[in-house]
Amino acid sequence: MGDCWDHIAFDPEHRLVLEVVFGRRSQGNIQKLAEAVKLQMEGRLPRLITTDAYTGYAEVFQRVFGTVIKLRHKRGEPKLESKRKIPKELTFATVTKVMEKGRVVKVGRELVLGSERNLDAALRASSVSSTINTSFIERHNATDRHQNARKHRKTYCFSKDLEVHKAAGGFVLYSYNFCWCVSTLRKKRQDGTYQKRTPAMAAGLSDHVWSIAEWLRYPAVDRSR
Repeated sequence: MGDCWDHIAFDPEHRLVLEVVFGRRSQGNIQKLAEAVKLQMEGRLPRLITTDAYTGYAEVFQRVFGTVIKLRHKRGEPKLESKRKIPKELTFATVTKVMEKGRVVKVGRELVLGSERNLDAALRASSVSSTINTSFIERHNATDRHQNARKHRKTYCFSKDLEVHKAAGGFVLYSYNFCWCVSTLRKKRQDGTYQKRTPAMAAGLSDHVWSIAEWLRYPAVDRSR
């Protein structure tokens, strides 16, 4: 089958996995991911989107979060039937890392879509970071690799079947939201002790830590049909 990527949309403030699409790295799969996130957000725009420097992202985000408007034209002028309008609030930035001998020696950051003003406002509003970065999703990838043996490096545990890989990956990634307590999300109580919280609790999607048994028994919906 060749390479298979986990295209993951991640909310760094709540450490929440929003969506995942398995498959080859392509604009088609990135678009599936962006459309799923847009549906979850009920049309609202993310405050800031950050990715690595893969060239396919910008076009997809403009296509998914933009709107098509019909243009009027005067007699004798070339006809322009429609135009895609990009929301001025759409802010997208990339991170490029230069590696030498297995170590990062340089990090480049670039604003691709949106204004510097919107970027500054998004970073000021963020509760977790004051700069453009992809460190949160990278840290989550390490947690995911630890939990899912199919992603262990330099072992024979790698997936041999794509459908099983998708099933195992989806189980681990989404059970993480409800069953895995993230240390940085813990909340201090009045008595000085700390309440452990999952990403789902931090995002207001749950009021308790789910057990694996509770997760397995919860009704599932096949959204692909």
